[in-house]
Amino acid sequence: MSKTVRIGCASAFWGDTNTAAAQLVQKGNIHYLVFDYLAEITMSILAAKRMKDPEDGYATDFVEHVMAPLLPEIKQRGIRVVANAGGVNPLACKKALEAVAAKAGLNVRVAVVLGDDLLTRKKEFADCVEIDTGKPMPPTLVSFNAYLGAIPVARALDAGAEIVITGRCVDSAVTLGPLMHEFGWREDDYHRLAAGSIAGHIIECGAQCTGGNFTDWQLVRDGYADMGFPIVECEADGSFVVTKPEGTGGLVSVHTVLEQMLYEIGDPRAYILPDVVCDFTQVQLTQVGVDRVRVEGGRGQAPTTSYKASATYPAGMRCAALFMIGGIDAAAKGRASASAVVEKVRRQLQQLKLGDFTGVDIHCIGAEESYGPNAREGARETREVVVKIAVQHPNPKALKLFAREIAQAATGMAPGFTGYFGGGRPEPHMIPKLFSALVPKERLGIEVVIGDERLTVTVPLSGGFLPPGPEQERPEAVAAEVDVPLVKLALARSGDKGDHANIGVIARRPEYLPFIRAALTPAAMRRRFAHVLAGGVDGRVERWSLPGSDSLNFLLHHALGGGGAASLRTDPQGKAFAQMALDMPIPVSAAIAARLD
Repeated sequence: MSKTVRIGCASAFWGDTNTAAAQLVQKGNIHYLVFDYLAEITMSILAAKRMKDPEDGYATDFVEHVMAPLLPEIKQRGIRVVANAGGVNPLACKKALEAVAAKAGLNVRVAVVLGDDLLTRKKEFADCVEIDTGKPMPPTLVSFNAYLGAIPVARALDAGAEIVITGRCVDSAVTLGPLMHEFGWREDDYHRLAAGSIAGHIIECGAQCTGGNFTDWQLVRDGYADMGFPIVECEADGSFVVTKPEGTGGLVSVHTVLEQMLYEIGDPRAYILPDVVCDFTQVQLTQVGVDRVRVEGGRGQAPTTSYKASATYPAGMRCAALFMIGGIDAAAKGRASASAVVEKVRRQLQQLKLGDFTGVDIHCIGAEESYGPNAREGARETREVVVKIAVQHPNPKALKLFAREIAQAATGMAPGFTGYFGGGRPEPHMIPKLFSALVPKERLGIEVVIGDERLTVTVPLSGGFLPPGPEQERPEAVAAEVDVPLVKLALARSGDKGDHANIGVIARRPEYLPFIRAALTPAAMRRRFAHVLAGGVDGRVERWSLPGSDSLNFLLHHALGGGGAASLRTDPQGKAFAQMALDMPIPVSAAIAARLD
């Protein structure tokens, strides 16, 4: 086939800008508009909404603020839409979308994918154990969903759907599904499925591949107010070009795209998805024009016989307060005041026999406390900080007591207390904790509902994935004489994988990579991040190489204090970890150092 399929992604998460869809529809010349709304915490929020209202539980923004105003133009342009906006109630999302279409006088074929929601079947899966720990499933679940793949999306499009709504699926499936439909890719055409999945992975976080979150942010800042959202131009052989609508802000370069390719991955040799296991290691990126990057070289192999399923369950309550404190010794004053508040409440909890806090995190924001022992000399001498106190307790009474005691610090503790954020007393909130397990594909029934029709979807069950062995570490012999900060040699981006954090590091030039490899050993990264790693300097850090793109990927195990909403930390998703790595000193040769100057 000689045709090119253009797919634009208008959402990276529930809450992303509502302007992206209009930009892509009106300026992108796209065939497909896709949206990624869901994360684990989003599923628990939507589940809570459905419990209050059986017609809720989906991304209402998608229907009310995106599709309602754009649907006539989407229909007129012949653009097809795929979104995981269904959350925990895809049928309600379908019903609401059909009502919007009817009001506009449009006949639109809307399909939904069902089968991911396992909450009502949790007793059937009681034998599941947590992937990391082997612990049994908790008795009380708020949500429980399997990550489906792209095959049901392709089947819905095959059946004539103009809009496909899914519940939980892997983020890249909303892109791979249209490509399977358009090009007729077989379910065992693993290299092409991998290529389509990599395309989906690159655009699934919206503007993060078009200059958002970019290390060299100064190159992009003038376009922040009108960031271009990504488009992939895909060919039948699996190669594709990443671009964005002409005239929009941002930047599409080898480095902006590569940063996103490394985002939130583990072993790049085995990125496991429901339909295929992808190998990123030989992917090559080439600048082929202004804001145009060609991506090729992805490889794939047979998937596993299981779906990953994620559940959320209540794990106590939390409460957090923020205030500013200024003047000489601001950080010391802030920490002393915050510690005193916690101690004062602890004494009252003891008297009331409520038990101690199950978690406490105090952070003086502005004093580089997130860097731990790597903070710059003098950083704690700053004259203003925002103090965050987060506490956890199973009893909301304990947290309400904490909330009442914060204000007393303004008159009874260190001078300079001001800027009590949020006005009134902070409110306790339930902590949704994540439980991830594997469920056999054969135990799930997947359907596509289109109109009044229900179509059974079959997926391959045989699997065949063979996990790669440990990557062989080899000592690097380099002649190094001068220390330079990593940022002069590399770019980096970090993100979360549950309670783990990944850091992707990209050499700015191939000749810099040996020096980077020699310095950024797993042991060096353990030392750098010992203050956040479970186990400290004895914690677990893995490193892998991606020769095709002159880059490295690190996985820091249990570095997020529980991760996501379960963590009390200020950075529970490791978003700043790459920034903390970029000023690590890297020994280089005098010749390299002279070139950098």
